[in-house]
Amino acid sequence: MKPLASERVVRWARWGLAVAVLAFVARSFQRNWHELQGQPIAWTFRPGPAVASVLLVWAMYIMLIEAWRRMLAGWGQRLGPVQAARIWVLSSLGKYVPGKVWAIAGMALMARDAGVAPWAATASAIILQALAVGTGAAVAAIFGAASLEAQRPGLLVGLWVAGAAAVAGVAALVYPPVSRRLLALARIDPSTPSPSPGPVLSGLVANVVAWIGYGVSLWLLARAVLPAGELALAPAIAGFAASYVAGLIAVFVPGGLLVREGLLVIMLQGSIGLGAATALAVASRVLLTITELGAAVPFLIFRRGDTRAV
Repeated sequence: MKPLASERVVRWARWGLAVAVLAFVARSFQRNWHELQGQPIAWTFRPGPAVASVLLVWAMYIMLIEAWRRMLAGWGQRLGPVQAARIWVLSSLGKYVPGKVWAIAGMALMARDAGVAPWAATASAIILQALAVGTGAAVAAIFGAASLEAQRPGLLVGLWVAGAAAVAGVAALVYPPVSRRLLALARIDPSTPSPSPGPVLSGLVANVVAWIGYGVSLWLLARAVLPAGELALAPAIAGFAASYVAGLIAVFVPGGLLVREGLLVIMLQGSIGLGAATALAVASRVLLTITELGAAVPFLIFRRGDTRAV
């Protein structure tokens, strides 16, 4: 049976969007790679820390994907591990397109095709994003309070305020009277259960561990590419968390580009110097682009039908 004209249009539109996303990713990688090569640093390369840095980032992805699956289960929705990984990884590439809505919109569309209610996929992603902001601000404040105040007075207070607001927003979203009202406004059955505290707590813990893991990955990257490799662990964790949260809050900046790097340089220059901090910030962007593309490649090569039953 031939597909309807509207189905063909949707299919071509999806292919067009996928090509556009990959083009944005490629342009971002090319620009960052040229910037990396232009840094006046005597680069070195130690394969052990470099490989460990990549593997640690991928381990954090797996943990966050599982947290998203559990959040979906709290809404009464089910996804297999491989299906969830495919949706999470491929939709995440949408953040390279200007405007942060593309990643969440892609997640909702792909989740619908997998039999998950789009509103549940979107709500779960928003809750986890809010938890990421809240926990990231807290981790940055805990591991880098002195550095934050020394480099940018008032930034520490701003992080605590952003974190508290994000956690309060999550609490409101999962509070049954509020969630029922929101479901009713969205014309969704108000009797749909709200996530229990368990999935929300799992998401919170997963995000805390992820921020620390990403910071350790940055520390490993410094040991891999900087000649001295003198970056301490606490500044690496605080710098990564604070800069990435800033990138998440910068809604209209694709992938938090320049916002994240700028704050990371500010926070690390006191520890390793301006030149090394700038080089490491660009190297970190290149590393994250490589890990995101590396995670996406298997799902771009293998068809969706190959993972549906897993």
